Amino acid sequence: MTLDDLRVFVAVCRAGSLSAVARELACTQSAVSQHVKRLERETGVSLLERQARGVVPTHAGRVLRDAAADGIAGLDLALRRIKDLADGNSGSVRVTTGGTTVRHFMSEAVVTFRQRYPKVNLEFQTETSGRSCFDALTAGNLDLAWVTIGSPVRGIEQRAVLDLPWVLAVHADDPLAGRTRIGVADLAGISLIRLPQNSASGTRLDAALAELGVRSSSDTSVADWDTAVLLAELGLGHAVVPALPGRPVPGNDGPLRLVPIPDLPPLPVGWAVRRWDALAPIARIFADTVADSCAEKGADAHRRQAGPPDRR
Repeated sequence: MTLDDLRVFVAVCRAGSLSAVARELACTQSAVSQHVKRLERETGVSLLERQARGVVPTHAGRVLRDAAADGIAGLDLALRRIKDLADGNSGSVRVTTGGTTVRHFMSEAVVTFRQRYPKVNLEFQTETSGRSCFDALTAGNLDLAWVTIGSPVRGIEQRAVLDLPWVLAVHADDPLAGRTRIGVADLAGISLIRLPQNSASGTRLDAALAELGVRSSSDTSVADWDTAVLLAELGLGHAVVPALPGRPVPGNDGPLRLVPIPDLPPLPVGWAVRRWDALAPIARIFADTVADSCAEKGADAHRRQAGPPDRR
């Protein structure tokens, strides 16, 4: 049994396909199969079960997969930390997140971090959902994932950075645009632009609305928050979206209005890692830089909403 055997086996379990892993590793499917067969010979049990759409781990396979994934992740992290210690303020920070996250949450922090640590390489890997971010963090050689904070995930530690209130994005000519707040009851019967179905934020919103007894229809689905806001700005529908740091709420400029929905529970977002106490110092500094930047933008938005101080 070799480390390569375990790496390949974990990759097969994640992909559910021998051929997909073979393409990823630029080798033959037979070579991938040999890694799995070597593990099965040494353990004396079947580790994979073939199904119509690929392979899934057996019960014994799941036990080995979980243990191997934890061990490989810990080893990769240790090697990264050793390299970072040897390099001083050089090295790299690897982050996985959604496609628009860097623009909304990290843009200023990235500039600040690069100015302070010019020798450190920042690498971003885009995923399409929070679940994909967790999988990439567990399986890959990554430091941090920016996600919607939710239920506990095995082998992952989550830390909230921001609680994002929900707003209704509407065109300025919409009858609801002049409101200072939207009640949950006002959403009943409104056709809402649907957030991505595989996103944690979309799932959280659907659950919150259902718990409050609100049923809304939807004839439009989008891939991200930005597209939902753009369609609302064009007058093509209503969108319930998180209020992003630095974006004024309510919005008063141009054709878009963002009206608060205080009855909906805020959406927590922040960092996920395998282990905070094992995180490389330079990666921890980047995580803190992003958190500080988000806090500063949130404070600025709050001051803008409060208006100028009363000088009477």
